[in-house]
Amino acid sequence: MNVILQNVIFPVNMDPDVLPLYADPDTWTMVAHKPVKLTSLASIDNVLSRHSTKITSGKRVSYATYFNAFPASYWQRWTILKTVTLNINLSGTGTVIVYRSNAAGAQQKVSSKVVAGDNREFNFELPLNNFSDGGWYWFDLIANDQDLILNRASWQTTQASVKKGKISLGMCTFNKSDYCINTLKNIAADKNLTVVIDKILLVDQGTKKVQDEAEFPAVAKQLGSQLRVINQGNLGGSGGYSRAMAETLKLPDTDFLLLLDDDIEFETESALRALQFGRYSREPLIVGGHMFDLHDKPVLHAWAEAVDRKHFIWGPTFVEQHRHNFSVANLRLTPWMHSRLDAEYNGWWMCMIPKQVIADVGLSLPVFIKWDDAEYGLRAAQHGYRTVSMPGVALWHMSWLDKDDTQDWQAYFHTRNRIIAGLIHSPRPKGGRMLQNSYRQDLKKLLNMQYYAVQLSVNALRDVLAGPAHLHEGIDKAMPRARELAKKYSETKVWKPEDEKTPVAAQKRALPIVKTHEDYKKNTVRKATKYPKGPALAVFTLKNVVAHLMRDTSRDEHPEMEFAKIDALWWTVPNYSSVIVGSADGSGKMVYRHNKKHFRRLWIQSYLLTREIDKRWDTLAQQYREALTDITSPEAWQQTFESTQPQESEVKQ
Repeated sequence: MNVILQNVIFPVNMDPDVLPLYADPDTWTMVAHKPVKLTSLASIDNVLSRHSTKITSGKRVSYATYFNAFPASYWQRWTILKTVTLNINLSGTGTVIVYRSNAAGAQQKVSSKVVAGDNREFNFELPLNNFSDGGWYWFDLIANDQDLILNRASWQTTQASVKKGKISLGMCTFNKSDYCINTLKNIAADKNLTVVIDKILLVDQGTKKVQDEAEFPAVAKQLGSQLRVINQGNLGGSGGYSRAMAETLKLPDTDFLLLLDDDIEFETESALRALQFGRYSREPLIVGGHMFDLHDKPVLHAWAEAVDRKHFIWGPTFVEQHRHNFSVANLRLTPWMHSRLDAEYNGWWMCMIPKQVIADVGLSLPVFIKWDDAEYGLRAAQHGYRTVSMPGVALWHMSWLDKDDTQDWQAYFHTRNRIIAGLIHSPRPKGGRMLQNSYRQDLKKLLNMQYYAVQLSVNALRDVLAGPAHLHEGIDKAMPRARELAKKYSETKVWKPEDEKTPVAAQKRALPIVKTHEDYKKNTVRKATKYPKGPALAVFTLKNVVAHLMRDTSRDEHPEMEFAKIDALWWTVPNYSSVIVGSADGSGKMVYRHNKKHFRRLWIQSYLLTREIDKRWDTLAQQYREALTDITSPEAWQQTFESTQPQESEVKQ
């Protein structure tokens, strides 16, 4: 019996921006080590259906693309498969050519066949034995004197899988009901996916309920008993996903749980691919999906992520991965993309976890948001379970470009959860340079007059010292407390153009608008390179700390300078006692004012609390590590679910 591992697919919404992820619409060359587009070969108008497309007479189109090439190195490394078969059905006249690449990205021709006639079916059996370090398979289609139609194609196997159970989907949402409805509609429309779904566990933690949307009854009827809506108090992502994990453990027909964020656009084929990869894996694997930018769809967030042990901070394994744009450089012209890149964790915007892993490792750390996914990947690895960020498995998610959550209420969770994760998992004495880096971040924000963010960090440091018991006890209270605190700090106020008597409108003179980069002054690309380093950084810090401690701002009536958000850099803002700064989302302006009392108090508190954690590191680490199994257990989480539940906690369809 032939089992489809990966369908060749095309965008059904006819969005030309995403076409480079499905079919390579252009020919490219390299000039001065940069990709240059030569000729346009394909159009979104050539897409005939979800699985079918047209190659215009005389044209050649490659399917060496993110969604349609086959990531052979990942299948060789992690699964039991020894071969894969490309099955392809074509009509018209032309040629199909199969290629492979090696880990360096070098292209090699494997096989080719001539096409003549309608519904001609071809099978290419391809070995999975020379891809230990990297490499892909793909195919090109060349049309002769008439159009060539790709009726369908898929990557298949006849081998039996290790696991055969179904997949359940765990969706966590807070007031993103419109996104959730669209995701449910996409799932319901994909019959190949619904046949392998056991349950859709929609954990609704918001006040704007998904069930209240006008389109909900129709989509609920389509999904029937597969859809289960669970209403609970707002426990953040860690609470929502832990609820889905806990419910999955009770489902006898489910082998895998796919976690999905709410503000996404879902490529449903990705769920099928993740499931098949999990079913054929030699051992249970966490299979993560990549994240593309919902507002710039050819742009990939990162390929593989890890936690840097020196500073204990997450990020891509190397910088070139960050925000790769497939419309600028395709798969064939990106050599690093042909290497197999191993991840330590995967973001929970899309991440499939085997039920066996949940049973062995436990549920999420009860931290509301931030670091829950990274900590889980590290914890799973300690239990012997690896994470694979799988090429060809992806969705589109809201970008972080128009946000700065290190300055809003989430700053509390960034600080607290990073240190807790370090206490549990850092292999270095006292967490390496993590505490030093955390303190420096606080000082940097203080010099930039971001007192609210530092107050949250100080609160987070206190709660770390309080020990692991506070995590479950305060999981539904930490976020409201953090947001309430913003009222005490004037820099959190975003002034809109229509607001009367704003600090901006009250200016009696036009402020200079700072352009900090020489390149920008010359109307070229901005490059933030002129910042202090090494000894210069030490001098800069000392000078500005003294200035902020001594500065008299009692007579300051108006801000001295206005900055665009991109120009409000940490080494320029401290030179002023009051500035206007654009908000990250572009909705208005904020006023940062120097406050000597805030600066002195928060600087001392941050220093002393950081020093206290450093002194007590070994004791705290032991406390958190010993408590880990208990606080991540289904039993502990069940008590939290029950203590924060609305009266009607669950609705079954």
